[in-house]
Amino acid sequence: MTLQRTNSIEKHIDERLSVQVSLTGLSFLVTNSTTSNASYFHEHAFEARLAPEEILDQILMVFNEHNELQGDFNEVSVIYATDLYSIVPTTLFDESKASEYLKFNSKILSNDFIATDTLDTHSLTVVYVPFVNINNFFFDRYGSFQYFHSASILLRSLLNHEKNAISTKTYIHLLEDSFDIVVINKNALQLCNTHRFKTPEDFIYYILFTLEQLDLNPETTDLVLCGKINEEDETYKILYHYVRNVSFFKTNVSVEDHLESELPHSNYLIKQVMQ
Repeated sequence: MTLQRTNSIEKHIDERLSVQVSLTGLSFLVTNSTTSNASYFHEHAFEARLAPEEILDQILMVFNEHNELQGDFNEVSVIYATDLYSIVPTTLFDESKASEYLKFNSKILSNDFIATDTLDTHSLTVVYVPFVNINNFFFDRYGSFQYFHSASILLRSLLNHEKNAISTKTYIHLLEDSFDIVVINKNALQLCNTHRFKTPEDFIYYILFTLEQLDLNPETTDLVLCGKINEEDETYKILYHYVRNVSFFKTNVSVEDHLESELPHSNYLIKQVMQ
C-alpha cells in the first residue's frame, strides 16, 4: 500500500527510513538504499499499550529528539504490527467486502479505514486496519511513503525462505505482549495467528494448543523463533521445556558495527521490509 502526493523538492539522499508501529512501542531504522546496510536504529518502548492517538504523540516526540530522523529520505516505509488483520486467499478476496473479513476476529468501527496488502507470489491478501492519523502524519511530512501490515512482511519473508521446503516448520515472532505463530507446510501457509499473552504459561498454552490442533508433535516439530525473545527469557525456558527442536532465525541483513548488538533476530520485521 503506497500513499503519494506531488513533491517538488528533489531528493538527493541515498537513505531510506523504516518505522515499525505497535501498541507497545516504536522502532526506527535508517538504511542505505543501494547497499541495504543499516546506519541508524532506535527503539522506543511504551510503559503500557497505547491508543493510536497517543502513539502519534510518541512518534512526534521521537522525531523531535533524534537528529538522525530529521530531513528527507528517498523512501519511507511504515509497518503496522497489530492484531487487526485477516488473511484471505486472493482468489476468494472481494474488495467490496473487505470489512467482512475482519469483523469476526477483530473489533472494528464502521468508520475504520480498511487496507490490503497482496502477496502475489503466494496468492494471499492481508486485510487490516492501519492508523489513519499516523498515515496522515507521514503523508504530510514526506508526501510519498508506503505502508504494510506486519503479517504481510512476515509471511513474505518466511514463505520465500521455505520455498524449497519438504517438511512442516513452525515460526514464532514475538513482540512485547503478543506473538505471531506461522505454520508452513511444504511452502504452503497452513496457519497464521496472533495471540496476546501476559505470562509464560499463556505463551506456551497457545503454542501447544496450536500444535495439537495441527497434529504436530512437540518432540519432533521444528520451531523457529524471532522477535523479542532470547535464551534467558522465561518464555524461552518454558518453550524449550515442552518443545525440543527450537532455534533462532538468522537474517542476512548487514549493519554497521555499532548496531550489531541492537539488530539481532529481535528486530526481524523492520529489517525485512527493506528486502
